[in-house]
Parts: sequence; structure tokens; C-alpha cells
Amino acid sequence: MTRIFTCCTIFLFVLSSKLNAQQALPVGMTPAEQNLMPSYLQQIQPAGIPLPPASPVRTMAEWEEIQALTITWTSYASTLRQIVAAAQTETQVYIICTDSNTVKSYLTTNNIPLTNLHYVQAPYNSVWMRDYGQNTAYTNDVDSLILVDWIYNRPRPKDDTIPSVLAREFGIPLYETTMAPYDLIHTGGNFMSDGFGTAFSSELVLDENPSKTNDQIDSIMSWFMGIDRYILMPTLPYDGIHHIDMHMKLLDEETILVGQYPQGVSDGPQIEANLQFVLSNFNSVYGTPYKVVRIPQPPDNNGDYPNQGGDYCTYSNAVFVNKTVILPLYYMQYDTTALRIWQEALPGYRIVGINCNTIIQASGAIHCITHSIGVADPLLISHQELPNTTNTITPYQVDALVKHRSGIQTATLFWSIDTSQAWNQVTMNLTNATTDTWTGYIPAQAAGTTVYYYVQGQSVSGKVQVRPMPAPQGFWQFDVTGFVAVAEQHTEIEFLPVYPNPSHGITCIPLVCPEEITGRLVLLDMTGREVMVISEGRFAAGSKNYFFNSLGMAAGVYQIVLQTENGNQVQKLMVR
Repeated sequence: MTRIFTCCTIFLFVLSSKLNAQQALPVGMTPAEQNLMPSYLQQIQPAGIPLPPASPVRTMAEWEEIQALTITWTSYASTLRQIVAAAQTETQVYIICTDSNTVKSYLTTNNIPLTNLHYVQAPYNSVWMRDYGQNTAYTNDVDSLILVDWIYNRPRPKDDTIPSVLAREFGIPLYETTMAPYDLIHTGGNFMSDGFGTAFSSELVLDENPSKTNDQIDSIMSWFMGIDRYILMPTLPYDGIHHIDMHMKLLDEETILVGQYPQGVSDGPQIEANLQFVLSNFNSVYGTPYKVVRIPQPPDNNGDYPNQGGDYCTYSNAVFVNKTVILPLYYMQYDTTALRIWQEALPGYRIVGINCNTIIQASGAIHCITHSIGVADPLLISHQELPNTTNTITPYQVDALVKHRSGIQTATLFWSIDTSQAWNQVTMNLTNATTDTWTGYIPAQAAGTTVYYYVQGQSVSGKVQVRPMPAPQGFWQFDVTGFVAVAEQHTEIEFLPVYPNPSHGITCIPLVCPEEITGRLVLLDMTGREVMVISEGRFAAGSKNYFFNSLGMAAGVYQIVLQTENGNQVQKLMVR
């Protein structure tokens, strides 16, 4: 955001310039910046529109179509040039810089074509575009493109001007959470949206807005960004910046890619507890449980994990650029696995890896130094992938939300059982005008068949879009199995290990019951005093996670006791 500063705050610019001259600013605050933050916040004035949009808003998901990728050309030039090379074939790349000729010369020297590149000369402090950059949203789902900007959570006044610079460059209205009662401090690395009103962040957003209640923050996110379900998770012990893009990524409306450490290592236990809390309490926008793709969080080149003082290496810190995904790499032993997981999770996408061993030392990678601007006229398509089926008799119904501001002229379902052959086409019909749902049917197939399919929409104005975006190279698929798998039968209650242990926040207690049973799950201190009743009454058959929050509890050893008619089961828990 552009800010208006009084003369008494010139020292902010001076100090910021000195910091830049000394070294590249890290993604987190320097000690000097921590001291500056209170004065910085007192001087903020709006440059955009400090009121919520009048119409309902939908924040874009990262896998939607973009018209531009934005970066700031400063430190880590080698990484930036590789991002440019990967992105310029997919979209326009806008480069914030102080001297465009220097950038052009560097790219040309390194054999990068100057194609689809635009140079915006403007002052800046740092490379961390994701954190201070603009957020794309649309009024009435697909009508008008707007940009939304929060108060940047760093006292870096030049960085803070970048969203307004780009808003002017593109001629897009900029809405800002700068003035009470709508003032909100936030950062892009700690925000992830599904494109339909659900978003994820760590509780850093609560810590950085101590004068706001949780409900007030929810309201601001709803008014400015259309987020009506804001899922917050405890921060991690060894992640110094507490940005969720360092360990998770939404791949689509119902799939979460999550970083995984070896058992008991580093932030692994808390990440798993946070994940299980989400899975146990929230469903996807389709009303079904989230799918999870796990990907390793590798040690650094010295073999150290963050709890050992190692760099916070991550494969989730990646960016969608239309039909390409750019992700960080480190060294082959782990990179090959990460590349395979990404490719299997997103068939048809071009997966491009860039070595990030240098930049990760500053606690950031690819997602941290890029941002995007969505297209002005999105053709929105959303569909829940069909599951495997035993059905070999009746056609398979495919429903998709297909929407454009000019209206939808046609929607088409493409399907195949052999992607090397021509795709079959089925005309879809509008079956629910209120929800913009279009429906088509794939003929029933024999057992043992894999069915591949995708959806195409054409607007009244003539725009054509497909989903998945790389179709037909990318597609959804399901197997026709022809038989029903028999679930494994448990014969005794499984009181699985509690995690994270030691605990300092959301704590997960996994329980597997072979049948419904009555009991109590309680927390005791070491004297046997009952501290908390976690759950009591009927425990349903099957697997379920139970949770409690140890934040604020006295440090020490506790007992978690499962009390049933068959006796008690006990686990020890250490609270930090």
C-alpha cells in the first residue's frame, strides 16, 4: 500500500535504506525493525479505498487463471531469473525494479528471452513479494477484478507501496484494511484460500492484531475478501516466521499438500496435530473430508532439521503459474521424491524446480518471492473429482460449477479410457441456475477400467476455459473396480500415541473403537487431580481424533486417561 508519512517519520526511510545497503532483508523482522514497528503503525494512512467493497467478494484461489506474475528484482537474482524463465511462457511477468536496463542485461547475459516481461520502476525494500503484495479478489464471484491489501507486518515503507504501484499500473481498484475499524495487519505467506470462502492461516494473525478479537478479524476477512470460514492453526515451535506456506499448500478445493518430517522430528508433531484438528472439524467446500498429500520436509545440506538449527527447507513453498508449478529444490536425494509427488498430485502440469539452497537460509523460497494478479474476466469452473466406483451399470454423473460474467454459452464434458486416442465429448446441461451447476454423464464402463475426464466451458462472450487447466494433458480420473473392499476389523480399543508430545497448543488424541462404547477421556496432573474433561459419553465406533489446547497450562507432566467399562488406559504427556 502507498502510505502518507509525516516529516517525523523520515527516519523510517533512512533506516530502511541503511538496512538494504548492509544486507538483503530477511523474510522476518530484524532486531532494528522490531523496535520500529510501533512507530511505523502509527503513521499509516490509506492510499486506496479504506472501506469494504459494496458487493460480495470472492478471493481467488492460487490455481485459477492469472494475467501476471509479480516479482521484485533485488537479492537472489539467480533464483529470480529462473522464475522468469519458467513463468514467461505462461503469463506476463511484471518486475519491480529500480533500473530496467540492468535487469534486461542480466537476463540477456543468462540467455533468458525478454518475452512477456514488463518493468515497473519503483522503490522497494526487499524481495518478499508474497508478504507485501496484492491479493486478487472478484466482486460477485466473477464480475469485477479488485485488489485487496492488508497492513504489511514489517516496517518497510517502500515495500508497502508496491500494491498501490501495481494497482495503478493495471488500473485495478485497490481496497485496503488500513483504517479503524477495518485495520488489519497480515502477511501473504500466512494466507491460503480455496476460492470459495474458506481460508487458512496460522494464529500469527491473532498475535499481530492484539487489539482485535477473533470475531473481529473474521469480520474484516469476510467484508474485504469474502472469507466466511477462516481456519486458524497454532504456530509451530521451530518455524520462526509462522507462515503456513512453509509447510502446506492447497492444490485444489479439497486437497491439502502437507510437509512431513520423520516421526517425532522438528515441527512434525505439531503439523500433524494441526492437520488432524482440521480434518476432524472441517470439510471441504464440497461437504466431504479434505484429501491429504504428504511431502517430505528435507534436512538442509548439512543434514540438520530446524530443531537442530538447520534451514527450514520446504517443498510446499511453490507457486501456480497457470499450467506450470514452480517449486524449490535442494539436493537430489530428496528432490526426486518431491518432484514425483507434485507430478502425481497434478497430472498434466509442468513442474519446474529451482535450487533454493541460498535463499532458504533467509527462511523463504519460491512462493515467498512471487505473487500474482488474476485475469479480468475469469471463467470459473469447479468440480469435485469422482471417486472410484463399483458401478458398472449406470452412467457416471459429472456436476460442475461453470460461471462467467457474460453467462455460459456451452459446457462440455470430455472423457476417455485411453488418453492416446481422441476424447469423447458430451454436452452438459444447466441443471441448477441458482448454483450455476452444469451436468453431463459418462457411460458406464466395465470393471478394471480407468476413466479420464475434464470439463470445458465457453462464455457468451466467447471465452473458453478448461478444468483442470492443463487439459487434455491434465485430467481427473477414477477407477471402476467392480467389487467392494472389506474394511479391516479391529478387535480392541486402540489408544494411539498423543501428539505433539511435548505439547504447547493444539494436542491430538487418536482413538480407534471397534464398537460404540461409553467412557470418559480426561486430563490429570501427576497428583491425580482432574484438570480437564476432554470428552465423555458415547465414543462412536471407528477412528476419531480428540483435541485439547494446552496453551496457558502450567508446564510439567500430565496424564491422559481413557476410562471405559473395560478399565483405564493411560498415557503421559509433557506440557512445555
